[in-house]
Amino acid sequence: MPSAAQIKIAELLKGMLRLKLFVIFSQGKGLDVTPYLADHLQYMIALEREGKLFASGPLGDPSKADGMTIVRAADEEEVQRIAMKDPFVIHGIRTFRIVPWTVMEGSLSVTVNFSDQTATRS
Repeated sequence: MPSAAQIKIAELLKGMLRLKLFVIFSQGKGLDVTPYLADHLQYMIALEREGKLFASGPLGDPSKADGMTIVRAADEEEVQRIAMKDPFVIHGIRTFRIVPWTVMEGSLSVTVNFSDQTATRS
């Protein structure tokens, strides 16, 4: 028989999102990213348009070239392929590690104003 704590935990978990994603933690090598930044940004935008990219951006001091990219993928092999095609990785600017992530709680708000076609997020 489940304990009171187990019952409460199950009750709290039952409605949570459980969205399976992967996080690519990229570690810079302190090298100048400028020669490859446009290619990297184009690659990230292409992933976004394909629906693979959930979120991406630099971590901490941008000059270190550390970053985090969260992707939607079927499995870790697909994520590996995505990470290996990043121009920063191809040109030796970054190394990476992949961590599976399950989104459970949080929120996202978007307001779209039809009158002037603006949008805000929070």
